[in-house]
Amino acid sequence: MIYLFQILNGIGLGMLYFLLAAGLSIIFGLLQFVNFAHGAFYLLGAYLTYDLVDRGVSFWIALPIATLVVALVAGAIEALLLHRIYKLPHTFHILVTVGIALVFQELAIIIWGPIGGSVPTPDGLNGVVMLGNFVYPQYRLFTIAVTAVLAGGLWWLLEGTRLGAIVRAGSESASNMALLGYNTMRINTAVFAFGAGLAGLAGALAAPIRGVDPFMGAEALSVAFVVVVIGGMGSYSGALVAGLLIGITQSLMSTIWPQGAQLFIYIAMAAVIAIRPRGLLGRI
Repeated sequence: MIYLFQILNGIGLGMLYFLLAAGLSIIFGLLQFVNFAHGAFYLLGAYLTYDLVDRGVSFWIALPIATLVVALVAGAIEALLLHRIYKLPHTFHILVTVGIALVFQELAIIIWGPIGGSVPTPDGLNGVVMLGNFVYPQYRLFTIAVTAVLAGGLWWLLEGTRLGAIVRAGSESASNMALLGYNTMRINTAVFAFGAGLAGLAGALAAPIRGVDPFMGAEALSVAFVVVVIGGMGSYSGALVAGLLIGITQSLMSTIWPQGAQLFIYIAMAAVIAIRPRGLLGRI
C-alpha cells in the first residue's frame, strides 16, 4: 500500500516536473537558448501565490494571477534584455541568466525573509479521498488531474493549432519565418513568456505541497534540466515521459533508500546520456 501511495505521489511530482521542463524545452526548441533563470520563475510563481494567499486572497484567484504575473515579468525581461544576447556565445547566456536567477533569489530573501513559509491547502481540497483502505489527499489528486489536462492542452496547442505550427516552424528556421513576414522578435518574446508562465504555474501548484523558500528555484532548475536531458532537448513528449519517470523514481526511492533519492535521478540522467546522448525522445 505504501508503494501505491508513493507511485501516486510520484505521478503528481512528475507532472509538476513536466510543467517545469516543458517550458524550458519549448524555449530551447525555438530560441536555442538555455535559460538558467527558469527556476527563478518557478520561485516567483510560488512566492506570489504565498503572498496573495497570506493577504487573504483565495488560492483559486492567486493561482492565475501568479501565473500571469510571472509570464509578464518574463516577457519584459526577454524583450528588454535577453533578445540582445541570443547571438552571443553561450557563455553570455549562462552568465546573464544565472545573474537574473540570483537577483530573484536575493529579492525573495529581502521581501519575504530567508526562512520561507507554507501555503495552506485551498478550500474544498483540504480533505482526503478514501479508496477502500487507501487514503490520499484531495489536493494531490487535483494536481495530477489539472496537470494532465494541461499536458493534453499543451499538446493540442503545439501540434494542432496554427500558433503551434508557427512555433515549430520557427524552431526549424527562424530566418525563413522572417522571410514569410512573421515578426520573430514578438514570437520569441511570447514563447519565452509562455514557457516561463508554465514554470510559474508549477511553482504556484507546488506551493501548498512543499511550501516556499528562497532556494527552491535552484532546486527546481536542477530537476528541470535533468528531465529535459533525459527526455531530449526540445522534445515536448520527452519532457512528459521523463518527468513522470523521474517523479515516480524519486518518490519510490524516498521509501526504499531515502538518502539516495536525489542522487538516483542524476545517476539515471548519466545512464541515459551514456546510452542515448540525445535523450529518450530527443530530436535535435
